[in-house]
Amino acid sequence: MLHILLVSASLKIKDAEYMWSHRNTTKEKDCTKAETMHWTMLPDLETRGAFGDSATQACLKPDIHVLCEVSVDDVLVNSSAGIVEDHSVVKTTETETEEFQKEMFMFKAPASPPPTSGLWTTQRDGEVKLRMDEHGIGSETPKTVHELFLESVKNYGDYFALASKKNDKWIKFTYKQYYAECRKAAKSFIKLGLERFHGVGILGFNSAEWFIADIGAILAGGFAVGIYTTNSPDACQYVAENCGANILVVENQKQLQKILEIQHKLPLLKAIVVYNEELKEKRPNLYTWSEFMNIGNDVPDTQLDNIIASQKPNQCCTLIYTSGTTGQPKGVMLSHDNITWTALAAGKYVQLTEAAVKQEVVISYLPLSHVAAQMIDIWLPIKFGAQTFFAQPDALKGTLVDTLREVRPTAFMGVPRVWEKMEEKMKSVGSKSSMLRRKVAAWAKEVGLHTNLKRMKGSSELPVNFRLAKQLVYKKVRKALGLDRCTKCYTGAAPITKETLEFFLSLNIPVYELYGMSESSGPHTISLPHAFRISSCGKEITGCRTLIYKPDSDGNGEICFSGRHVFMGYLNMEEKTKEAIDEAGWLHSGDLGKHDKDEFLFITGRIKELIITAGGENIPPVPVEDAVKEAVPIISNAMLIGDKAKFLSMLLTLKCKANEETGEPEDDLTPEAIEYCLKLGSKATKVSEIVGGKDKAIYAAVQKGISSVNERAVSNAQKVQKWVILEKDFSISGGELGPTLKLKRPVVAKMYKDQIDRFYTDAETPASTENSLRQ
Repeated sequence: MLHILLVSASLKIKDAEYMWSHRNTTKEKDCTKAETMHWTMLPDLETRGAFGDSATQACLKPDIHVLCEVSVDDVLVNSSAGIVEDHSVVKTTETETEEFQKEMFMFKAPASPPPTSGLWTTQRDGEVKLRMDEHGIGSETPKTVHELFLESVKNYGDYFALASKKNDKWIKFTYKQYYAECRKAAKSFIKLGLERFHGVGILGFNSAEWFIADIGAILAGGFAVGIYTTNSPDACQYVAENCGANILVVENQKQLQKILEIQHKLPLLKAIVVYNEELKEKRPNLYTWSEFMNIGNDVPDTQLDNIIASQKPNQCCTLIYTSGTTGQPKGVMLSHDNITWTALAAGKYVQLTEAAVKQEVVISYLPLSHVAAQMIDIWLPIKFGAQTFFAQPDALKGTLVDTLREVRPTAFMGVPRVWEKMEEKMKSVGSKSSMLRRKVAAWAKEVGLHTNLKRMKGSSELPVNFRLAKQLVYKKVRKALGLDRCTKCYTGAAPITKETLEFFLSLNIPVYELYGMSESSGPHTISLPHAFRISSCGKEITGCRTLIYKPDSDGNGEICFSGRHVFMGYLNMEEKTKEAIDEAGWLHSGDLGKHDKDEFLFITGRIKELIITAGGENIPPVPVEDAVKEAVPIISNAMLIGDKAKFLSMLLTLKCKANEETGEPEDDLTPEAIEYCLKLGSKATKVSEIVGGKDKAIYAAVQKGISSVNERAVSNAQKVQKWVILEKDFSISGGELGPTLKLKRPVVAKMYKDQIDRFYTDAETPASTENSLRQ
């Protein structure tokens, strides 16, 4: 049993002074009953006086006395391995009727907290043991979201926190104003009937209102639940039903219509709030954002403070729904400690600076229903006092670069497709430059790649030609992209090709890979300027641990995580939770990977995606797919086929333009693809002019590229024998890609079953790729 002795210790954190006392009435080794640690929060008079606005003063009144009790049994020290817990979790079956929904969700909070069952839980009001370390960052005092925010307001109160562009003007909130708005939202949620441990679903593009609704829901004792804007009405219903949503916050009429279509199927839903448009018609329990923000004005501060006081670091506050790539989405339960500790650990690892030293600036544009966007846009900025600027809703349709140039962020996260689009655009523009400019650019890129690859391996040498290229090319490129102040460029959420990484590295823009998952509160490993490798996702964050489970002779095995960032469990899904977290507490990622001699982590595949041929050979598809895309630049997406088959085949799509409104792939090729065609002597400008073998030059080039990939294969079983170019590219709207642009392999396999079946109608394995079926 953990024995903690705190003698005459007092902590001043943000707007509160924490007085700790620990009572131990038994000897350390004989201690068998739960020991209790008392957290007493006493508002600081000097700090209260510093707040100018009445709203913030009201929420820090002198008569507020918040007492949080956390049992020492809620803490598990040094839990990296070898610990087996008794997980007694009540299994909850799926909802079958509206009446059962009400019985299942409309419960009253227990008079005393539910017992801590172990390292995981699937109950909405459950608690877990925190995976504390004895020393280092893993031993930091657990905090709730509210405590983190109070700390931020005290340290950065007058710094700008949020910036939204409306009518060509940036509207900004300071941290004091931000906090006050979150409290107002929390009181309004309470007024509308938000129950403890029930969801507030948020459906819309990134905005200040999104952040305020998210944090307001947590302060009010509910769950913050992001819903992908691309979700169908049925998908929205699933999430709202699963999280027991009492309130849904939507961006506009388009998203509102989805909810109105399913409202009658959601008996727990009490209100809908629209935040970015005026209402076209009045309906019961439907509110504009301004109406919503004022509806809770008569809710006493003490009522909200009592709810805040009841919150514990080891309770759930946020649900992240997986994209459902391989089945129904799962509700990933993240605790207060998951969020607050990960923000601390990740921020320190990448050396974010606090606002008092130099304020970091980020741009929010990636889907906030994804954990990476929440951690980068909401929680890291709150912890370090960064300023978050909101991009326009059409950011991914072309305006993101405009925002980048205007804001000039100090840190920027882009999913692979964002970096690929930048690369395509730059190549397209470059191809139209004069011969001299193209030669200078080619020289600078060669120097940049060579120098940066040496720096990657530890060299500090900066040759004269590199310094010259920096002045002539690199600085201009960074300025044109809006990355001239950016010292931290990241990519994650999906695999990125070596070609794209080397393209940016050649321009002296290292793009650092990070890796993690919803179940690890976001990041687990991160590459750093002084510690990165091409195609590696870096090293584990300090305080996190990695296990390669059952490695093969090459060191490849399943990647497993341990640390305070590991999630609580999947809401109402006991069996899925048991599959994810083993008896020793390790989170099984489902990803395959290995460490190199310097402990850099490399992802080599995914267990569920692993192709096992009829001959029993295990083949991870991503490396083969990436190699084909690199060899044939006109290819947009590639999907390897061959599970239980005698040979491998591949589905291919071509790079084409997408509809700016719907994201639907169009027939027109991209400028880069057209340029590629011209180099081969083809006059094709549309996909339809190529598919079906219409363009012999393009088909010959694809075959040549695949043959070159096959030449590097380690065995005949890993060679692509047949392939087909599909009529349409994959897309989110088409269902082939998930919200983070991950390939939905089961969906694609079902959609193109006829084409796949034709690969294998001939029982004989092709003698060579020259005999391959090309349709």
